[in-house]
Amino acid sequence: MYNSRISGLGYYVPDNVVTNDELSKMMDTSDEWIQERTGIKERRWISENSTDTTASMGVKAAKIAIERAGITKDDIDFIVFATLSPDYYFPGPGVQVQHALDIKTVGAIDIRNQCSGFVYGLSVADNFIKTGMYKNVLVIGSELHSRGLDKTTRGRGVSVIFGDGAGAAVLTREENPKKGILSTHLHSQGEHAEELVVTAPGMGLRWVTDILKDNNPDDESYFPYMNGQFVFKNAVVRFSEVIMEGLQKNNFGPQDIDMLIPHQANLRISQFVQKKFGLSDDQVYNNITKYGNTTAASIPIALTEAWENGKIKEGDTVVLAAFGSGFTWGSVIIKW
Repeated sequence: MYNSRISGLGYYVPDNVVTNDELSKMMDTSDEWIQERTGIKERRWISENSTDTTASMGVKAAKIAIERAGITKDDIDFIVFATLSPDYYFPGPGVQVQHALDIKTVGAIDIRNQCSGFVYGLSVADNFIKTGMYKNVLVIGSELHSRGLDKTTRGRGVSVIFGDGAGAAVLTREENPKKGILSTHLHSQGEHAEELVVTAPGMGLRWVTDILKDNNPDDESYFPYMNGQFVFKNAVVRFSEVIMEGLQKNNFGPQDIDMLIPHQANLRISQFVQKKFGLSDDQVYNNITKYGNTTAASIPIALTEAWENGKIKEGDTVVLAAFGSGFTWGSVIIKW
């Protein structure tokens, strides 16, 4: 049985920066209120006339990852695309990437596990490679939240949190059993599905405000709902549990973590987990302050940045962990 290793990373975020002060002009909020509760200072939202979509941002990130992996598009054997904000209700964006990159007719699968999507995607890709079925798998996490947010005071508890962006990784077959992804761990608890949910269909290329013009403007089912305190309480518990599960599976302890990259849901959650495991600032990478929560894209964006900044080196033990809607959560233990 083979292992898989991350051979290439890339990310893309829109140029349009939206600060907390700008949000205060749209809704009753403030920079202080947002930073105190989330740690976020700014986020990227596509501009009004942007041609960016969930799929196209994923393509931009994928091109960088493929180039850095030292391969070509023709070497990709399979595509895994994680998102909660697809361009269409169906088909999913995986096939859009296959077409846009002009990749041969390989399989493409879409992962709908929201904030945990990229972790789930890595697990799927890793197991395909472990069995020998594929050699190079492209895994993408991409989100376009800004078209579907309630940008009024009514929606401020959710809308100030989320940003747009995409990240991608190429997983490649690795012969060394002690290198690459050592294990993945996935969980779900559907009884809490309605604590963080959008009950209406996908947005496609339409702004949610345009949809509501044709319907009841007070219909909130098209907007994200989140029971913030309940989600927070569950997140800090599940983060800790699934990180320890992965460490123990590989006979590691918290002291063996060289770099923890948590899903960028809330800076306060990351700080809680960091303190619980006794990790220094140099052992945890956070970028939520400038990008907000990009759900399935948050881990690959942060992982790419950490690698680009020289914070991850060969031989390091890298831990990825996520928790989100569903509820779903998971971890990945990597020997870089």
